[in-house]
Amino acid sequence: MENTVKAGIFGVCVGDALGVPVEFKKREDLKKNPVTGYLEYMSWNQPRGTWSDDSSLTLCLAEELTKGYDLERIGKSFVKWNQYGHWTAHGKLFDIGGTTKHSIARLIKGESARFSGNIFEEDNGNGSLMRILPLAFYLKDEEDIEKLYQTIKEVSAITHGHFRSVFACFIYVNFAIQLIKGKTKKEAYAYMQKTVLKYAETHGFNSNEVQLFQRILIYDISGYREDEIKSSGYVLHSLEASLWCFMNSESYSEAVLKAVNLGEDTDTTGAITGGIAGIYYGYDSIPEEWISELVRKEDIEKLCDKLETKLMK
Repeated sequence: MENTVKAGIFGVCVGDALGVPVEFKKREDLKKNPVTGYLEYMSWNQPRGTWSDDSSLTLCLAEELTKGYDLERIGKSFVKWNQYGHWTAHGKLFDIGGTTKHSIARLIKGESARFSGNIFEEDNGNGSLMRILPLAFYLKDEEDIEKLYQTIKEVSAITHGHFRSVFACFIYVNFAIQLIKGKTKKEAYAYMQKTVLKYAETHGFNSNEVQLFQRILIYDISGYREDEIKSSGYVLHSLEASLWCFMNSESYSEAVLKAVNLGEDTDTTGAITGGIAGIYYGYDSIPEEWISELVRKEDIEKLCDKLETKLMK
């Protein structure tokens, strides 16, 4: 598929930018005044088409992968974002999660990216899931599931080292890879379920932890009602909400607007949904006005072309 990297990365950034102005808004308020396109100012006082930390860290990871895989370099790139506004929309950072902040503080002090991430149960925000998509392009031809899991674990654990965050990323990247390979939504979902469950069983993962994911892995998340889907900043909620929005929509714009209009952590649900919806529906499915008004779109395009050339031969 041509432009798959561009479709996925722009998918993340556009979904993020749609959600930024209404972050923290309640679902019932958005039902009355739904988001239908870019808004400006509001929650973060940012101009139209501005994306947040979700896209910044996705772009940092994407940029480092154009040079090959080096965990310490990825960590340094996150520091550059945090300290100098690298890959921010307007040259300065306006949003950072607590777990990400603490982990980057360790990197700044010289800790290795292998050991910088928070590892406690309360550290399961969506801060690694929101930026993990570029790994799907990097790992799409990886036959060794062990290598796949370990790489995802390492990149998640730069900031989010608890099993739950890592496992959520593992599910999402596996699913995204199947979409990159051209599978239908249902085929990709069934393949992901089978692969992830088998891997969890053979590795004796904590069954209480795996059990938390049963709505995704045992059942079919798309079959739940909207009022059973939560859209907070908790990693499990974000993963469920994003898969639910993607599976229950027929176009890129329907998927991301559904995600944003769930309320609460709107930019992140929009970004995570947007990544897989972009890959599945293609770059041309993203409305032209959303692309044209996206901040730094030329820079993002150059980066996508570079990563496409490197990884999508």
